[in-house]
Amino acid sequence: MKGIIFTEFLEMVENHFSAEVADQIIELNDLDSKGAYTSVGNYNKEELVKLITSLSACVNLPITVLLKEYGKYLLSRFVIYYPYFFKDLTNTFDFLDTIDRHVHVEVKKLYSNAELPSFQTKRLSRTQMQMFYQSSNPFALLADGLIEGAANHFGENIHVDSDISDNHQVATFTLTLVG
Repeated sequence: MKGIIFTEFLEMVENHFSAEVADQIIELNDLDSKGAYTSVGNYNKEELVKLITSLSACVNLPITVLLKEYGKYLLSRFVIYYPYFFKDLTNTFDFLDTIDRHVHVEVKKLYSNAELPSFQTKRLSRTQMQMFYQSSNPFALLADGLIEGAANHFGENIHVDSDISDNHQVATFTLTLVG
């Protein structure tokens, strides 16, 4: 898993909780990386699972809530780091349509070994879309947070119905534009 996912997670922990909590969740785990991540490095996804699990215990919030919040946070960071992926887009549905067709194509050019989830979209109407998520990682709730983060970015009110597999590797999100 790309290091940016780890560096941004720890930054979120520091910003939302404290640097001490970030240090604590690293110290609680036997991590091959020792918690030293670079945004361009590659790391075992199990380290992120351990960090999220430890954060849940430390701050007494469910993992489900933390993953979704991290997805929202990560989208806000992607807007800053990769503004060209959002350029000329005016709504959430158009952005979600570009993830596999444009964003992931560009990521693969830079990081050919990147293991990326699949985000397939299907427009049901002008106000409704389905997004099909599939990954080898158990982060469907993070994807749910990315959707919410995109809606926030574009200033839209979108209701999301989620059908997530037990292993959190497959999900169908039905998005409805409200108002």
